[in-house]
Amino acid sequence: MSSPGAKNAVPRTGWDELADAFDAFEVSAQRVMVLTGADGDFCAGADLGADFSGFGTPAANLEYMQRPNRAATALHRITKPTIAAVDGVAVGAGMNLALGCDIVIATDRVRLAEIFVKRGLTLDFGGTWLLPRLVGLARAREIALSGRVVEAEEALTIGLVTSVVGADDLEVAAQEMAEVLADGAPLAQQAIKVALDRSSGMAFEEALAFEEQAQAKLLGSEDLLEGAAAFFQKRPPDFKGR
Repeated sequence: MSSPGAKNAVPRTGWDELADAFDAFEVSAQRVMVLTGADGDFCAGADLGADFSGFGTPAANLEYMQRPNRAATALHRITKPTIAAVDGVAVGAGMNLALGCDIVIATDRVRLAEIFVKRGLTLDFGGTWLLPRLVGLARAREIALSGRVVEAEEALTIGLVTSVVGADDLEVAAQEMAEVLADGAPLAQQAIKVALDRSSGMAFEEALAFEEQAQAKLLGSEDLLEGAAAFFQKRPPDFKGR
């Protein structure tokens, strides 16, 4: 993302552009998406300075919220691995944009905040769903109700981010992770993403039932045969997603 001088805050039309980009990635041949920001910051959330004058009526407000919601939904529905490479500021919807990715690699100077409460707003872009799943309900309440900044070391400790690297190493770390994920079996990754997203809402028996159906499908896939052949031939597998 790039919004020079605004810490990559998202203007009103930017949500549609994000949604379109996520949809385009989903139907592309590319195996992994890396989402990052320009000029040393990830994303400062919505550009309220540019858009605030457009709010006021309930209809206008609902129309506006449909845009970030479409982008959040498009990101959540991606069936392939996604990586957020996060430097500098990631606050508000920008924080939840990062948390919506499967892997979050942050720099040691990252500053995360569910800053909504300090603006008189509630969490959006899926934050109320994402945050408690990552850090637990009690800690999610404290972070969201205070709107405080979470820095890199704490973010790693409590599970908001997957790893922390130096700012100069972020691009390489994201690329290395992307290469690892791109080597995975696409159908298996899709099933894993769905299962993990649903896990907190399923009883153990329901999770087993999902695993049964998903695994039965994968047991008949060409990727399974390729994985077995690669193992016995001592070579990297070449998965095709079939």
